[in-house]
Amino acid sequence: MNTVAKGPEFVVARAEGVWLWDRSGDRYLDGTASLWYCNVGHGRNEIADAVHRQMNTLDAYTVYGDFANEPALELSERLAAHAPIEDPRTILTSGGGESIDTAAKLARSYWAALGQPERQHLISRTGGYHGLNGFGTSIIGMDRFRSGYGRLIEDTSVVPHDSAAALEAEILRVGPHRVAAYFAEPVIGAGGVFLPPEGYFTEVARICQKYGVLFVVDSVICGFARLGNWFGIERFGVSPDMIVFAKGVSSGYLPLGGVMVNGRVADPFWNQEGHPFLHGTTYAGHPTACAAALANLDILEREDLFTVSREVERHLDSALQGLAGHPLVAEVRSGVGVMGAVELTEEALTERGITTAEVFQEARTRGVVVRPVPKALLVSPPLTITWEQIDHLVSTLAGALDAVMARH
Repeated sequence: MNTVAKGPEFVVARAEGVWLWDRSGDRYLDGTASLWYCNVGHGRNEIADAVHRQMNTLDAYTVYGDFANEPALELSERLAAHAPIEDPRTILTSGGGESIDTAAKLARSYWAALGQPERQHLISRTGGYHGLNGFGTSIIGMDRFRSGYGRLIEDTSVVPHDSAAALEAEILRVGPHRVAAYFAEPVIGAGGVFLPPEGYFTEVARICQKYGVLFVVDSVICGFARLGNWFGIERFGVSPDMIVFAKGVSSGYLPLGGVMVNGRVADPFWNQEGHPFLHGTTYAGHPTACAAALANLDILEREDLFTVSREVERHLDSALQGLAGHPLVAEVRSGVGVMGAVELTEEALTERGITTAEVFQEARTRGVVVRPVPKALLVSPPLTITWEQIDHLVSTLAGALDAVMARH
């Protein structure tokens, strides 16, 4: 708020493909797919037409109790057909933050339904981003998002993002009989694009199974072809208990999210009396949002963006790695998914006083939008980006680094 108060806002007026225009008519390459979500690119008429048709038929209606609607049912079945979990069920929400809260509450409720109400502890990873709702703020792996709010939800802890052994040690420290679930992104996104070590998720899945801990995958950023498959976690060959999704399911055209739940976790609520899951959101299963998602999935499949994204991933990785030798760059992290991070050196950040916000502003002045976090610049363009556009993105970022370095 303070930043906006000091100067003019950057007002986005329209968008098409990978491009944005401000209200002055200047064009920018959307190097972040807005907030990681516009996987199929901006301005897709098919999605707009699907939304218009649905609004003329059934604009919105609740799915509480036994109420349903055709788009919500179709979307749930379609997602379940591709989910890498056993006997999947779908809970729809309005976004990622709501979905994380849903998964966390469901994990605790599951153990209570099984007569183990003491299993409430939730474990997450450093750098992990899980939205900013109640449970999401409480398990987020970045301290700056947790401070200033007083006491958050208790019985949570964070372990190093790259150590399965640390997860096992934490489960033993807390006591396996007290741990409800472990939350992890396939690739840490907003926390800085950290790739999992080789074999990490295989070992994590083994540990969770050994101690009976529910394994919850946060695929909000990584799903819907950003990692070349439906939910991102398939890349690592494991089957979690729950998958949280949002963003790319509708490419952001309308707010939508959800949780895929395996049959084991669903069983006490679905097949037994006396265990209602008293949780829901007003716009869960919103028929118009589901219609947008269905049209978006049609595009993903018709244009085979699952395969295309693997090719984009390779070219983006190659281009970004060219920045590794820049004097201001400490590390480039890329190569798993259409996403990457260019981290600045400690010398640049401390001794020179350079900020990632300054590099971000310089890049935007030159016509490319990236995302600044405290130590790095993040990129996650639409999956429809071309090789030429990738080269433009990276060369512009290089020019921004050069310009900032010259000023310091």
